[in-house]
Amino acid sequence: MDTDQQKALDNAGHRQRVRDRFIKTDGEDFADYELLELLLMMSIPRRDVKPIAKELLRKFGSFANVIYAPRDELTQINWIKDGTFVLFRAIVASVKKICREYMYEDNGISLLTPSSLIEYCRASMAYEDVEEVRAVYLDSQLKLLADELLQKGSLTSVSISPRDIIIGALKHKASSVILIHNHPSDNVVPSDADKFITKQIFEACRLINIDLQEHIIIGKTNYFSFAEHHIIDALRQNFKN
Repeated sequence: MDTDQQKALDNAGHRQRVRDRFIKTDGEDFADYELLELLLMMSIPRRDVKPIAKELLRKFGSFANVIYAPRDELTQINWIKDGTFVLFRAIVASVKKICREYMYEDNGISLLTPSSLIEYCRASMAYEDVEEVRAVYLDSQLKLLADELLQKGSLTSVSISPRDIIIGALKHKASSVILIHNHPSDNVVPSDADKFITKQIFEACRLINIDLQEHIIIGKTNYFSFAEHHIIDALRQNFKN
């Protein structure tokens, strides 16, 4: 048996041991590189993928960053082709779908909880490389009616007008709305522009008896809530005055 054949046999044995261990433990004891290695086995046949998994983590910094990485950056790594990108994007789509389903009951409407909203937004928006704006529409009982991606912007900004929010609220017959946008930099401190547009949207909504319940800025590791920081309450008080 030559050296290449021996390497192939060793690699096949290693792959089977990784699979067996995953089946036994559900991956609970897997390090990030081991879980990536398991995924790469599905898209890169007959090759030792452990070095590739470790290189991906070195380049992107975390398991989540690897899975959400843009296609053009992923494929700069040797042996990473479209098959791997599609696999990773299928995982992203699955996570989004699972988080979205947690927000809805069987009848399509669910009482929104802060934790389910944050998890859904983090899965949907936190790892995007441009800023996005999403609106979540609620009925008078604060039950979830719909959520919509309204705008995509650049790395550091996105434009949104009160008109966009109001059109969606009227379409869904919503009583209130939650505004969400992401900061790809992971710095979730609101800018002056964020505060200004929040005030504009709040005032425009109140003129037609729609309440802006919340504005959330989501990042990869953190979030900023205008409601939790009492900014929404201050807007309500000022509007009354």
